[in-house]
Amino acid sequence: MTQSSGSSRSVVSRLVLGAATVATGLIDGAFYVFACAVMPGLARSDDRVYVTVMRDINEVIQNPVFFLSFLGAPALTAVAAWQARGSRHRRWVWAALAASALAFLVTVVFNIPLNDDLARGGDPGALRDEFEDPWVAWNVVRAVLLTVALGLLVKATGSRAARAD
Repeated sequence: MTQSSGSSRSVVSRLVLGAATVATGLIDGAFYVFACAVMPGLARSDDRVYVTVMRDINEVIQNPVFFLSFLGAPALTAVAAWQARGSRHRRWVWAALAASALAFLVTVVFNIPLNDDLARGGDPGALRDEFEDPWVAWNVVRAVLLTVALGLLVKATGSRAARAD
């Protein structure tokens, strides 16, 4: 391998790691805002308003911009982990991938099915009773996992090893 091709790979690896960090931060921020503001604000609403607003949010959040970050964060982190496999900062990236994958799993296994149940309809009071507490709790879990992933990715981007590899 020539010096130039090794240098090009290093630049690409840093770009992918940076993109993974940004995408993870965007999704973590979305879940954080839900935990700190959206859900506590909605908790003050009556059942009908609560269910209507959550249904509307669940519909509008399914858009290309959100999906680019939501799917891009774990995908880019996986690519960054693969690229880091021989580097000294690999443990930070692989740990970030594990946290990111767990957050994705929580979303798919818990939050999305709860969203789907809410969309099916029924009595707003009963729907809210079944939805609110578990959804809020699982959202906090995924926000914490993504905060950990973000911290680990920041550590990897700031390490001397990341700059040297």
